[in-house]
Amino acid sequence: MTAMIGRRGILAGAAAGALAAPALLSRSSHAQGSVIKIGEVNSYTAQPAFLLPYRNAWTLAVEQINAKGGVGGKMLETIHRDDGGKPEDAVRHAGELVNNEKVDLLTGGFLSNIGLALGSFAAQNKKLYMASEPLTDALVWSQGNRYTFRLRCSTYMQVAMLVEEAAKLPAKKWALVAPNYEYGQSSVRWFKELLSKARPDVTYVAEQFPALGRIDAGATVQALESSKPEAIFNVTFGADLTNFVRQGNTRGLFEGRAVVSMLTGEPEYLDPLGDEAPEGWIVTGYPWDQINTPSHTAFRNAYKAKFNAEPKLGSVVAWESVQSIAAAVAKAGSTETEALIAAYRGLTFPNVFGMGDITFRASDHQSTMGAFVGKTALKGGKGVMADWRYADGAKYLPSDEAVKSLRTAPV
Repeated sequence: MTAMIGRRGILAGAAAGALAAPALLSRSSHAQGSVIKIGEVNSYTAQPAFLLPYRNAWTLAVEQINAKGGVGGKMLETIHRDDGGKPEDAVRHAGELVNNEKVDLLTGGFLSNIGLALGSFAAQNKKLYMASEPLTDALVWSQGNRYTFRLRCSTYMQVAMLVEEAAKLPAKKWALVAPNYEYGQSSVRWFKELLSKARPDVTYVAEQFPALGRIDAGATVQALESSKPEAIFNVTFGADLTNFVRQGNTRGLFEGRAVVSMLTGEPEYLDPLGDEAPEGWIVTGYPWDQINTPSHTAFRNAYKAKFNAEPKLGSVVAWESVQSIAAAVAKAGSTETEALIAAYRGLTFPNVFGMGDITFRASDHQSTMGAFVGKTALKGGKGVMADWRYADGAKYLPSDEAVKSLRTAPV
């Protein structure tokens, strides 16, 4: 996922300033024995559009838990590190946090390749890693291990949610576009496999895999248009999405065609499109202003009161991450790694959306956190989600029995 540019420069600059080195190295004044030390590694300066709201909500969640006495009388303390979007730096920081700072567990991660690197580190060093954001299925399946858990719904889960809607469309000829790295490749692979099962009559007439963050949008749009698809599956996001939408609008790519799109309903990526936001795309996202359950309203109001800004999906991911850590420590009654692993398996805690609980499955360490599925629309000159529903992640996961063939390492 790539940082925003152009109209997003102000946000990026503010994020970079807010997340400068002194802040990332900050510590609380609590004594060592009275804290639960969390080592958090993330691509702050490389991915500010998502991670500034993430960091804000992380701070809010920790403050609220500590104000109520912490967990079992121990305060939460987070030591943040910025990996700059580089797996090798993420691993280096993880080593320093475990060996020098003596953190009780690791968390964070944004890009899939960094999540996999941190998961491998966790297994080698026998330290629990609760991956907040990386979407790659490999994190809990082909490269999963007993020390790695993942909060956010995976690539497979989100694709399955979208395929459910895509299968209802009359379109038979599909074109696909995705960034050329693990997340994009997996999204396309699962989409083709799941849609073909649901609709054996579909064909795939074009595939485009532009380099992450370096899309040649004009050429990509031209290649898709030349294949004359009836529908498009899109996995681009961030600046790549903005360029793709702009060129697609200019060249008429989307006229008369259905578009099914990963992540596009997330405000991090929808807001920057402004009045260029497409209408009628089937997307996953976060309609933050329309979820009025008591728990989400309280979260939204607290976030806005503290930061004078609306929450983004990154805010939700951070909030749920902190809540899961607090719940796991409380259940374990300890911060020892094996006790935390046992606690996370089957751990259930409330969903901030107020739409059921989240559970970490014992079979693959994947949580059942869901996602919102809806359509894009324009309202007041900006993109919003409409006709949305909350898709419970538990309904879009393979069975525990099926997971046995997907994982190569025991839990």
